[in-house]
Amino acid sequence: MIPIILLAVLTAYHVYMLSAIDLSQGMEYGVKSIYWLGLILMMWGGYYRLRYGDQHPVKRSKSVNFLISWATLWLFLLIVVGVVVLFYALLVGAVDLIDQIAYEGRGVVSLRSPIVIIGIYTLALVFLVLMIYGVLWGKYKFRVAHISIAYNALPSGFDGFRIVQISDIHAGTWDDVKSVERGVNMIQDQRGDMIVFTGDLVNRDKDEIDPFLDLFASLDAPYGKYAILGNHDYYGQPRDRALRSGYYAAFFEKYNAMGWDLLRNESRTIKRQGDRISLLGVENWGAGRYFPKRGDLTEALEGVNKRDFCILLSHDPTHWDHSVLPHQRHIPLTLSGHTHGMQFGINWKKLRWSPAQWRYKRWMGLYEEGQQYLYVNRGLGCLALAARIGMWPEITVITLRSR
Repeated sequence: MIPIILLAVLTAYHVYMLSAIDLSQGMEYGVKSIYWLGLILMMWGGYYRLRYGDQHPVKRSKSVNFLISWATLWLFLLIVVGVVVLFYALLVGAVDLIDQIAYEGRGVVSLRSPIVIIGIYTLALVFLVLMIYGVLWGKYKFRVAHISIAYNALPSGFDGFRIVQISDIHAGTWDDVKSVERGVNMIQDQRGDMIVFTGDLVNRDKDEIDPFLDLFASLDAPYGKYAILGNHDYYGQPRDRALRSGYYAAFFEKYNAMGWDLLRNESRTIKRQGDRISLLGVENWGAGRYFPKRGDLTEALEGVNKRDFCILLSHDPTHWDHSVLPHQRHIPLTLSGHTHGMQFGINWKKLRWSPAQWRYKRWMGLYEEGQQYLYVNRGLGCLALAARIGMWPEITVITLRSR
């Protein structure tokens, strides 16, 4: 009911806003035509969302998936443009009031310019084109990031050890098996010594991964494939506690079917060339009342040799500041995901920006505090809006070096 009321309010506001635009006839016709076409497509996509929303995207046609994404995209655009134009309207009213008081309404000071309105809608159109690109192509624009980290404490047998990290698959949003296969082939092509997955296999339901099970099962690494749970991996659990154990048993079987060793506050010993390191994996720990807090680093460290070089898999990067850095045990490297880089932003050379930085202190890339490193992967999949702009899906290759 609330989304319907919100949509009605937004539509009424934008109809009023469009009626107040004073542009040339051709320009006004073009702006209004784009608006109403977008609104009609949004209604169409909303209908498909209600009718086919429970189906996995791979079972729906590409046109239906696009319209469903469009519904979310256009609603978001309505809100953004609405806020901008409302701010502009309030500013115009304030300036008009100043003109009335100071200049007796002679229009000496005025912001009522068609150029400003044209500018607003031009920016909205550019943003819309970018989002359409993100929906159709950006979400499968897989990119490989190469990171090298040198340690004094790394055993010499692990010098040059390559870890391939993937994160945030969110299989319930993927709609093209062939595109995902291309991404999986890119993962395998990195020839990692070890592959790790840092959580959020699905959006809400364990069966969302089924169309891609065989693809991820085909991945191979000489020192194994390891995984942890993310916050979304808990959301599909039944409300009836008596049914939960059966749900999780079936869910964890998916990991077995892919050959992934699922670490739940546990550790594994990795041996290479006569040396050893410990790989730790914790369940999700996230800041905020709605994120599960089941990660227990102390439990994961039980039985781990105090001299071992440790690598930690922890889905949410907020866990690093909250629990890893203050912990009495030095953890040289933590690998996380979760943020997606908000699926929108700029990542070009040294220029990095995303709305994610307003929410997370550690939101993308490599961080260091006191010779402890955290790497935050942007993720492979999408959530909410199935689109990516600038924050392309990431496959990370981390090479460990011994100084």
